[in-house]
Amino acid sequence: MAKKRKKKSKNYFTNDTEIAIVRYNNEPSSKIRSDIYRDEIHYPFFKLTENIIHTFKFYYTEVDNIEHLQHEVITFLLTKMHLFNPENGAKAYSYFGTIVKNWLIIYNNKNYAKRVQSAPVDDLYKDETYTVTIEDERVTDDLSYFIVFFPKGKDAQIADAILELFRKRENIEIFNKKALYIYIREIMATNGLEVKTPKITKIANRLYGLFKNNYIFFLETGYINFERN
Repeated sequence: MAKKRKKKSKNYFTNDTEIAIVRYNNEPSSKIRSDIYRDEIHYPFFKLTENIIHTFKFYYTEVDNIEHLQHEVITFLLTKMHLFNPENGAKAYSYFGTIVKNWLIIYNNKNYAKRVQSAPVDDLYKDETYTVTIEDERVTDDLSYFIVFFPKGKDAQIADAILELFRKRENIEIFNKKALYIYIREIMATNGLEVKTPKITKIANRLYGLFKNNYIFFLETGYINFERN
């Protein structure tokens, strides 16, 4: 009689999944390991990769189907399975979730860079997906969430000019401080505004503080909560 598979739960990655991973790592028989993976590990890995891809919007891919991307990530997870050791205090969900996020960050950034490098420079500067409408505080890219921490007007526009450097970083060849300040002033000048160096420095330091605070929070929790600032 064929072995009846367990009914899949909404809680796809449970303590039973962690136990199965430990059994997989300790099992000498390749046949039994294959059965453990198929019946108890593959689905949790599949859902883990799916949820992280959609939660963090890792959509800069080289494949048309997200499931193909999941297959690549899961294949990488299999090469790291033997490194998991619960005796070190790690929980399987957090351990493998971190591996998935780190892999996807590198993959996503690499493909975003390819997209930017292949696009005409003029098109990049016309790309409306990077536009922030300050008047009604709408934001259309992740970096622009930082804008809401600045008063409307010049401060917000300086902050957006600084963030523009990060949006267009793949096309900036010189990163010395003087050149960046000139670049920011040029952006402001196109809006008919003149800005002094101390003002740029003040806004840049504020942005750095916000970034550092939120980045540490992201490393600890795996997500960003701008409402806590």
